[in-house]
Amino acid sequence: MRAHPGLAAEATGELLELRPSGSWVSLNVTELENLTRSASGKVGNAKAVKLDLGAVSEIDTVGVWLLEKLSRSAAAGGRRVEMTGVAENYVGLVEEVRQVNRRDIAPPPRQNPIVAKLTDLGRSTLGAARDVTVFLDMLAALSLALVRTLARPRSLRVTSLVYQMYRIGWQAIPIVVLITFLIGAIIAQQGIFHFRRFGAESYVVDMVGILVLRELGVLIVAIMVAGRSGSAYTAELGSMKMREEIDALVTMGLDPVEVLILPRIVALILTLPILAFIGSMAALYGGGLVAQLYGGMGPAIFIARLHDAVSVTHFEVGMWKAPFMALVIGIVACSEGLRVKGSAESLGQQTTTSVVQSIFLVIVLDGLFAVFFASIGL
Repeated sequence: MRAHPGLAAEATGELLELRPSGSWVSLNVTELENLTRSASGKVGNAKAVKLDLGAVSEIDTVGVWLLEKLSRSAAAGGRRVEMTGVAENYVGLVEEVRQVNRRDIAPPPRQNPIVAKLTDLGRSTLGAARDVTVFLDMLAALSLALVRTLARPRSLRVTSLVYQMYRIGWQAIPIVVLITFLIGAIIAQQGIFHFRRFGAESYVVDMVGILVLRELGVLIVAIMVAGRSGSAYTAELGSMKMREEIDALVTMGLDPVEVLILPRIVALILTLPILAFIGSMAALYGGGLVAQLYGGMGPAIFIARLHDAVSVTHFEVGMWKAPFMALVIGIVACSEGLRVKGSAESLGQQTTTSVVQSIFLVIVLDGLFAVFFASIGL
């Protein structure tokens, strides 16, 4: 049976002697806190404090820490504090607790700014190398899954493919039309405003037609698909990874790339050119509407001028980019989804990374295509 805890205080001149007794363990923590709180009020009148633990029958970390707090509060006022009577089996515990938070933490060494920049550059390079490796691994796995599917066409999950095309294609048409319509209208308005100074308002049609069909139509649609469908792919696969559904597919002998990723990427490759075409037509319509309302250019004149300014080559250049952009978006989105760990924070981080990387790679790919087509005269 544990002895009831107590804390006697006896003042002799300028010396205050505190004698804890009984059981100073965590089971009595409420009573121990009250005892030390009442004793701390008596410390203020003393010049020295002595803690005699000879009457303590048992003590644990909580009890030692409460007495240590009392000792430190007394020492903080410039008083001399002495602790005696500690039983031999508790000496190690008391010494360990007395060292807590007493060691001064040395400030971290100041790093050379040049070394710090080089370190950050090295880490960024390693991170980029890991991202490239993950991208190539996913591309290789997707290629193998495609070869197996072509060898066994009946293994293609047509239902999943059609459903993904409906989600990323049909459901995206309204927002694609709206955004590209506004982009075309803004380009035409700004072009008319500036070309009007030189009496060359008709050249707005050239600018809108070439920009939309060759560059901006497919680029804007690809960025929208990366933010809309790419993030959805990452979130879906990441949630499956967190719930161990992908591991269950592997256990069942199914290839997650063939079951989950291939239909999504194929649907993206088939759908993005269609969305790019619809978006380009909407942008041209927006530019024509602004040219009529803001520049006084009728539809017949706009279409005739567009026919003279734009060739089929410009349209083909834009359409050739769409499948490659879709492939990049799909691979990045799916690979980032498979990199999700077991937390919601990881899911959000990988989704954000997926969107940022997809948009960055889409813009880089568009620039590379621009250089390539210019070099071959298209």
